[in-house]
Amino acid sequence: MGIFEDVLLNARSAVDAVGKTAGKVIDSSKLRLAAADLKSEISHKYQILGRVVYEESAKGKDFSKNKTELIEKITELKTQLDSVNDLIAKASNKKKCSSCGAYNAKNAQFCSKCGERLADEEDESVLTDDMKDFTEDNFEDDDLF
Repeated sequence: MGIFEDVLLNARSAVDAVGKTAGKVIDSSKLRLAAADLKSEISHKYQILGRVVYEESAKGKDFSKNKTELIEKITELKTQLDSVNDLIAKASNKKKCSSCGAYNAKNAQFCSKCGERLADEEDESVLTDDMKDFTEDNFEDDDLF
């Protein structure tokens, strides 16, 4: 191979590496937006739940069905938020303590909050696939703009 072919091959490799990194940054940004949206929705549901409880108490009516539905929806949203936060932590090279839920550095042996021994890290390819699946399922390409 000549010098030109070597330069071309190195340039292609660099472009591929930059493309993969940019894709991870965009996926991470989409995950952070999803987390913010979920937090906002949870807050809104809490406000509605507070109004329902107030109206029930003030007017003596039974809104237990409404409360149950709101509580179920809040629980569902919190589960989704936990999943998104786990993906964000993995993308940020952090791991979650199975005992207390705190996020720690990827190379930490023990939790900085509770002292529990941390599990070994997962395969990074699983993380990339999880991030890609989540963002493809929940966002369009133009959602960031």
